[in-house]
Amino acid sequence: MNISPFTVHVPQSELDDLHARLERTRFAPAVPGDSWEYGTPESYLRDMVERWKAFDWREVEARINAHPGFVAEIDGQRIHFLHVRSAVEGATPLLLAHTYPGSVLDYIDLIDRLVDPEAHGGSAQEAFHVVVPSMPGFGWSTPVVDTGWTMARVATTYDALMRELGYSSYGVHGSDAGALVARELTLLEPEGFLGAHVLQLFSFPSGDPSEFAGFGPKEYAALEHMQWFQSVGGYNAMNASRPQTIAAALADSPVGVLAYSELLESFGNGTSLLTPEQVLAQASLYWFTNTYGSAARYYYEAQRAGAEPVVSHARIGVAVFRDDFQTIRSLAERDNTSIAHWSEHERGGHFAAMEVPDDVAADLRTFFA
Repeated sequence: MNISPFTVHVPQSELDDLHARLERTRFAPAVPGDSWEYGTPESYLRDMVERWKAFDWREVEARINAHPGFVAEIDGQRIHFLHVRSAVEGATPLLLAHTYPGSVLDYIDLIDRLVDPEAHGGSAQEAFHVVVPSMPGFGWSTPVVDTGWTMARVATTYDALMRELGYSSYGVHGSDAGALVARELTLLEPEGFLGAHVLQLFSFPSGDPSEFAGFGPKEYAALEHMQWFQSVGGYNAMNASRPQTIAAALADSPVGVLAYSELLESFGNGTSLLTPEQVLAQASLYWFTNTYGSAARYYYEAQRAGAEPVVSHARIGVAVFRDDFQTIRSLAERDNTSIAHWSEHERGGHFAAMEVPDDVAADLRTFFA
């Protein structure tokens, strides 16, 4: 495996091009009332475009480059990753798997909390060596050299990366797409695997009425949240059926990228704790790397992979945040027999590592203690 140092640097000409495109934005006419009910509102986009014009991408680059960055070639595919080793001897190796529509930026605020816990209210015994890859097709893990990238294939690739970095034992944390990759690693359960800590286990009712026997208000509220997400998550169907069609639109319109990133705003339901700057950082990364299309292909590949449901028997920890997908414990335990840790948090949502990094770090320390 060929591993080389890598520094993020977007040419000034590309920043100038983005600014010029933002200046020429043609907005779609607003729906009467201009609410989030029909999708990303015109008023939100107008405000964010003005913020984007003044946004400092170089500061984002500096925050990424403050951590050692590398690219590796695994089975012909370029993989970008950050690798930050703790000064603590014997720290626990931990892979952080990011979201969609996220990136390595998901974990920029979490890295130091994990690598240097003593500086953040923890103890030296809770330190981690941290590896944060960009999934193939995301960020700088491009270009994608072939089709067929599924979460299972990513899990195998990540295991190869960790072994090449010299880790004979490691754990994984993930949210959203990263949670799917983390669970695939529990199925793979490579030698020395320490377990998976996730923010979601995507277990759904099978249709067996007996599964509802123990349900109470909490479980039915979780089902209602799933139904709400299905009602607003139209990108799921688009990505799973016509990823190259939406890729053409997003490759040519930065405001399209911003609008299509509405999950970062929790579809406007008022629960997201992300700042406008965090949203713009993610949108900028996708724009400069032109990767929304290749990221979307995972939905297409998953629809056609023909994978059968498999029960996981490896060690798993789950942290459920109030305004995120509400994992139903009885269904999760049906599909995962070794849930060793379960926590519920009163603040935070789908991007908890960016919203409440202290809480995520504390939960990781507990699970991997």
